[in-house]
Amino acid sequence: MCGITGLFDIRSQRIPERERLHRMNESQHHRGPDEGDLHIEPGVGFGHRRLSVIDIATGQQPIFNDDKSVALVFNGEVYNYLELMDELRGHGYVFRTKSDSEAIVRAWEHWGEDCVHHLRGMFAFMIHDRRRDCLFMARDRLGVKPLHYAVTEDGWLLFGSELKSLMAHGGLRQEIDPRAVEAYFALGYVPDPWTIYRHAQKLAPGHRLLVKRGQPLGEPQRYWDVRFTLDAKIGEEEAAEELRRRLSESVKLRLKAEVPLGAFLSGGVDSSAVVAAMAQLDEQPVNTCSIGFDDPKFNETEFAQQVADRYRTNHRVEVVNSDDFGLVDLLAHLYDEPYADSSAIPTYRVCELARKHVTVALSGDGGDESLGGYRRYKMHMMEERMRSAFPLALRKGVFGPLARLYPKADWAPRVFRAKTTFQAIARNSVDAYFNTMGLVRDPLRNELFSDAFKRDLQGWHASEVFHHHARRAGTDDPLALIQYLDIHTYLPGDINTKVDRASMAHSLEVREPLMDHKLVEWVATLPSDLKLRGQEGKYIFKKALEPMLPHDVLYRPKMGFAVPLARWLRGPLREKTRQALQQGALAQTGWFNQSTIARLLDQHERGAMDHAQPLWVLLMFDAFLRNAGLGTATARAAA
Repeated sequence: MCGITGLFDIRSQRIPERERLHRMNESQHHRGPDEGDLHIEPGVGFGHRRLSVIDIATGQQPIFNDDKSVALVFNGEVYNYLELMDELRGHGYVFRTKSDSEAIVRAWEHWGEDCVHHLRGMFAFMIHDRRRDCLFMARDRLGVKPLHYAVTEDGWLLFGSELKSLMAHGGLRQEIDPRAVEAYFALGYVPDPWTIYRHAQKLAPGHRLLVKRGQPLGEPQRYWDVRFTLDAKIGEEEAAEELRRRLSESVKLRLKAEVPLGAFLSGGVDSSAVVAAMAQLDEQPVNTCSIGFDDPKFNETEFAQQVADRYRTNHRVEVVNSDDFGLVDLLAHLYDEPYADSSAIPTYRVCELARKHVTVALSGDGGDESLGGYRRYKMHMMEERMRSAFPLALRKGVFGPLARLYPKADWAPRVFRAKTTFQAIARNSVDAYFNTMGLVRDPLRNELFSDAFKRDLQGWHASEVFHHHARRAGTDDPLALIQYLDIHTYLPGDINTKVDRASMAHSLEVREPLMDHKLVEWVATLPSDLKLRGQEGKYIFKKALEPMLPHDVLYRPKMGFAVPLARWLRGPLREKTRQALQQGALAQTGWFNQSTIARLLDQHERGAMDHAQPLWVLLMFDAFLRNAGLGTATARAAA
C-alpha cells in the first residue's frame, strides 16, 4: 500500500524537473512513510511512497523489468500474485522478488493491456514502456484505490493517488468545474470521473487508459463491469453454503502480510462476518477494534463486544466524544475536494485506533451494495410497486402536486405521508433513486444557487450521473438497477473515498473482502428475492451467517456510523458555521443566495426545521475552498 505519482510528456521527451516530482511525491508522504524513491528518464518521471506490507526486503518501487525498459509504480494489493507468478513462470518469466508489483510488470510484458483481467485485488498503477513509447494506467474494478490525472497546458500528463499531488506540480489551473459543484451539492461527493477541477479527472473504476506519446489523449476504456443476471438456479441452503465458502476464500486471500494484521469490528453484519471468517481461518486471536460514542443513540459497541467475546479476539475499544467535530478543517485537507459524508469523522478515528496496533485491517465495506443491505432499498421497492401500478403521466399529474402541497395532505394514507415519497412516486425509477440519495435536493439547490452559477451550469443536472450509469446497467430488475447505480456512484465516490483517505492519513492499509470482484460477480447472479425479502435486507447473507454470529447482531436494526450533526450545528459549531457561510470563502464566490443561507441558518438554530444536512454540505464546501486557497477568483475563473 502506498502513494504513487508522476508525469509523462505527451508531446516529446523533455526531462522532468526533479524538484517538481519530489514535491508531488512528498505531498503523499502519509500514504507511504516507510520508503520513497523517484525515477526520471527522458519524457517520464515516477514517484513512489511505500507502506511496506508484503516483500518488505525487495519490494521497493519504482520496479522494472530486466532491461529497465518497463517501469511500474503501483498502489494496492494483488491477492492472487503467487498464482499469477506460477502461471508466468510457465511462460518462461523469472522473478527477482516476491512482490505483487513484479507480478504486474511481468503480466504487462506477457499480456499487455489485458494484464488487468488477470489481477485480483485492489490497485491503481502506472506503467511506462520505453520500447512502445507509451504510458498505461489502470484502476481496480470496484474503485477501492484512487487514481487522478490531468494534462497541463504545456503537455505534461500528471497523475497521482491523491489530487494534492497533481496540485503540488504547480502547472495545473485550479479552475472549478460547475458540474462538479452541482454533483457535490446533490450527492455529497464529486463522482467519477470528475474532480472538483475542470482540468483534472479520476480514472473511473474498472477502466484503463493507454497513452501514446505524440498522439491525442484518448478516452479511458472500460475493462470490467458487474452484470446482474439474477439467473442462478440455486436453492436457499445451497446459496448460503456457497456464500460462506466464497466469503472464507475472499478473507483468506487478504490475510497475507508481513506486518501486524487485524479488522474493524463495528457490531454490524458485514464487519462481524469478516471477523468470524478470519477467526475460523487462523488459530491466533484476531486483533479487532471498535469506536464507541458517549451518546448511546450512536453507540454499537455492545454488539461488537458480543462478536469479540464469541471469537475471543484481542478487542480494543475507544469511546469518542459525541462532540468530536474538531476534524472539519483536517478533512478538507485529506480529501482535496469537497466531501460531505460526516461519518468520515468516526472513520478517521477508528483508523487512528487500528494503526496503534496493526498495519493492515480488514473491513466489511461493500456488503450493503451487492447483498442488498441498505434501508433505502426497502423504501425504493415499496415506491416501485406503486410506480408500476400507474402510468408515469398519471403519477406526475397526481403525486407531483401532492408533493408540493405536503405537509397539508394529512388525509392521505400513512405510507404517503412524506414529501419525498410523493416526489419519488411522481418520478421515473432512476430520478426517484437520485432524489433518495440527494443530500441537498432539487428544490433547495435551485434556491441555494445564484443565477450566475446556474448560467455556468448551462442546464446540466446531477441526475445525469445516474442516467449515464443506468443506460449501461443491462437489467430492468428494480433492485438490481439501484444496486448497480450504487456500485458505480456511492461505493467508489463516497465509501471507498472515505476509507482510503482516512486510512492512508494514518498509513493504515484497509482490505475489503466483500468487494472481491469474483464474489461480487457471483452474488449478482442470485435472484433479488435472496437479497431483499420483504423487509429483510441481506436475506441470504444473514441466513448464511446464522451458524457464525449471534442473532442480535444479524437481525437488529441497522444503525450506521452517524454523528449528531443537527446538535452540533445548533450548539458548538453554530458560530463557526454562521461565520463560514456568511463571511467566509463560500460567501465570496458569488455562487450562492445569501438570503437562502440565512434562512437555513435561522430555521435550524431556532429548531423550526432540521437543515443539518445542507448546512454541513455548505460548511464542508467552505472548508474545501479555504484549504485550496480559493474564493472570489475561483468564481470568476469558472465563469
